[in-house]
Amino acid sequence: MRTPTGDLSDGPAADLGRDQPVFGPELGEFEHSERRAAKAEGDGEMKTGTTTVGIKADDGVVMATDMRASLGGMVSSKDVQKVEEIHPRGALTIAGSVSAAQNLISTLRAETSLYEARRGKDMSMEALSTLTGNLLRSGAFYIVQPILGGVDDEGAHIYSIDALGGTTEEEYTVTGSGSQYALGVLEQEYDDDVTIDEAKNIAAKAIQSAVERDLASGNGINVAVVTDDGVDITRYKDFDDLL
Repeated sequence: MRTPTGDLSDGPAADLGRDQPVFGPELGEFEHSERRAAKAEGDGEMKTGTTTVGIKADDGVVMATDMRASLGGMVSSKDVQKVEEIHPRGALTIAGSVSAAQNLISTLRAETSLYEARRGKDMSMEALSTLTGNLLRSGAFYIVQPILGGVDDEGAHIYSIDALGGTTEEEYTVTGSGSQYALGVLEQEYDDDVTIDEAKNIAAKAIQSAVERDLASGNGINVAVVTDDGVDITRYKDFDDLL
């Protein structure tokens, strides 16, 4: 047998030594997750070309998004559904990376179905928001900034979830490049006793305000209404149908 001519202790074999974890990766340990997370902070501004809105109403939640997908300075699609049912009484809006968002939605649907099969009941919105935050915190779904809304035994809930997994329950919230325009409308129009129909009207005004000023938002509106009866998603190309 030929004698090795080099010291293997500092080579690739050292990376596979006994100190390496057998099971993994753990949350936050995905390759390059720290470097990718750093891009979402400081000067590395997130590019989330869309406008999404979530509003808590007296007997449910209303979530609305525009229908434009952008690719740099180009409109890549004029008919995108950016709000999806992920739970029998819950929905998620998406802003950010399309492929990561699609994967996140598929994962959440699978996890909620498994939870129901194992326990015989629907996952609570608090548990679902925690799961969503943990998935985003792992770094595997860079970069998505969703809004989670739903209804459970404790009532209606709207959660703002940032791209790094931070979760906050709100009365209303926005994400995307048109956020500042939509948020101004919500600040003026929202009140604690808003009904579902009133929330739909407010959401439409907020999205329309963003569409007027934000180049990455446009081409209509998707509206999801979530109540005890389930999730209903409707598309509108004309804002006048809601205003």
